[in-house]
Amino acid sequence: MVFSVIGFMDLLGTIAFAISGALVGVKRDMDIFGVNILAVITACGGGMTRDIVIGKEPPVMFVNPIYVLIAVITANIVFLYLYTNRRLPGSKKALNALLFWCDTLGLAAFTVDGVFAGINIGMNRLFLCTFLGTVTGVGGGAIRDIFANQMPEIFWKNIYAMASVPGAILTVLAWRMLGSENKAALIGSLCVILVRCIAVHYDWNLPKVPKRSGQV
Repeated sequence: MVFSVIGFMDLLGTIAFAISGALVGVKRDMDIFGVNILAVITACGGGMTRDIVIGKEPPVMFVNPIYVLIAVITANIVFLYLYTNRRLPGSKKALNALLFWCDTLGLAAFTVDGVFAGINIGMNRLFLCTFLGTVTGVGGGAIRDIFANQMPEIFWKNIYAMASVPGAILTVLAWRMLGSENKAALIGSLCVILVRCIAVHYDWNLPKVPKRSGQV
């Protein structure tokens, strides 16, 4: 059996995003059903959106629900652990770090996955593959935040979606130059992780219109 970086990244991204979604559900005081819904939509929502864009109907999550099942199992492990222990071990800082790494690993994994979803069906144009990678990477988190009644993090917090874009571009270019899915996937995912880590370390944010004095 040939090792597939794409398959491994799919599994890693699903678990990481499911944990992220479940933790947001717990923080928003949702019941076990809500926690599961947020976990599934975070893990599978980006892929579902991507499949709709490329005309793959029904989306893969409904045809091959293995990743939905993995997300549900992950969500219930998180829920049962917190239900039994009442809280996560460590401080609020540790929880934020856990959320950061779950979001970052999921973003890297699904950015690469989205790029190859386009490449593997012959849609290998740079702009389209970059869009598919980005929407796969950030779509689930954006839907999660909407369901949790909060501003999607991709619109305001650190460099999030903009970490996905260079990762997707680099994945396409590496695949064209090297001809290897595994090498291109590793290069693209490492790019996403590196950009996210640097952005958070230096507290980089995209520019916003400054509020005037007295503005609400």
